[in-house]
Amino acid sequence: MTGQESHRILNLRMSAITTWKQPQTEAAVQLPPLILHPFAAADGPDRLLECSRASLALNGLTPAGDQSEEDLNRKVLDGRYCELKMLCYVGKDVMRWIEQCLEFAQRNPDKFPEGVSECSFAALLTENPPRAVRDKLRSWGVMNYRAIFVRALGLNVLFSRPPERDGLGTEFLQEFYAYADRIFMLRQQHAHSARLSTDCCSFDLYASGEYSQMLERSWEE
Repeated sequence: MTGQESHRILNLRMSAITTWKQPQTEAAVQLPPLILHPFAAADGPDRLLECSRASLALNGLTPAGDQSEEDLNRKVLDGRYCELKMLCYVGKDVMRWIEQCLEFAQRNPDKFPEGVSECSFAALLTENPPRAVRDKLRSWGVMNYRAIFVRALGLNVLFSRPPERDGLGTEFLQEFYAYADRIFMLRQQHAHSARLSTDCCSFDLYASGEYSQMLERSWEE
């Protein structure tokens, strides 16, 4: 293959993933809201904290005290499993939102480009969510929101519901971040989807309780 042919193929690939934007005069399409439900177990925060402390001790950054290496490893795995369960629940909420967005796009084909798919909305959420959504996540203390949504969607490919602890291998629990990241990336790469921007699509983010209260107020009004 010549350099000129390679350059032409690269240009074709780049044109295929060019982000679609509506003309400046048109308002952004309002997508269904993303609603996240509470999912943490009562002891979830404690387990995550113990996991962090145990990980630091295993790496020699803090004293282990009278805890054995086996005890520390067990606490790390307990925390990893707690994180995995939380991400599985997030993944269910996000997939429900993506399905709602795709259904909305299918009912309104004139408002979206050809080739819009589930992966289009997954990319919108993980790569370029509206500023109001980013600000709200940060107000909740969620700074690395991209990693959370990427891993939640990656795990959703594997598990339709949180798996039982005894069905997961130790190596998978230790490294599930990397597996989930890779699965998400492969899923996005294998789908030839239109890419959306916040210039053309917008959406709101709510916690489930917050959204319920908003609905109640609207019904009262």
